[in-house]
Amino acid sequence: MQPEHIRASDADRDKVAERLREALAEGRLTPVEHEERLDTLYRAKTMGELAPIVEDLPAPGHDYATRERSSQSPSGMEILDGEARDLAGQSKGSENLVAVFGGCERKGRWLVEPRTNVSVLCGGVELDLREAVLSRREVTIQVAVIMGGVEITVPHGVRVINNTSAILGGTDLHGTDQITDPGAPVVRLTGTCMLGGVDVKAKGPKRGRKNRRNR
Repeated sequence: MQPEHIRASDADRDKVAERLREALAEGRLTPVEHEERLDTLYRAKTMGELAPIVEDLPAPGHDYATRERSSQSPSGMEILDGEARDLAGQSKGSENLVAVFGGCERKGRWLVEPRTNVSVLCGGVELDLREAVLSRREVTIQVAVIMGGVEITVPHGVRVINNTSAILGGTDLHGTDQITDPGAPVVRLTGTCMLGGVDVKAKGPKRGRKNRRNR
């Protein structure tokens, strides 16, 4: 019997479902495409029917852009120095930031994980990426905002892709929609805003950084 004619097991389907979930989180699939593929997945009976569902998705953990530019930093903004290498080596894959009736911020030299989950309820979160190190060339920030806000500052040259949905809220991008360089670092926004919003701005480097270090 040929491999494609072998009956698929529940474990086989679970592996494909997990890959689809990762592809959704990475922004490779839209929510609609994800649902359509799941429907196809659970109707599949053989291994041959499972294969086409993920044949256009890279293997988990495979980052083409990073491999092609291994001499550059994951953010593509500078050559990796010792500090940046140390930060990149500490990656855990994801980070959860929560602001409930309060605030949370990340600024200065910090590691942006492949996936950052931001949850806001009647509060605010500020993310400044201008001095940050991206763990890979494309990172995802997923937001769940209810009656609050998220402010994100990125350096010039970073492409921001907005895949968020809004209910009496929204996401505003300022100065980030003109980036066409296919090799530019990518910040992908996903999630939902309800009675709140996400504000993204592109700014130059902070002034006086070197002077502060020398004090």
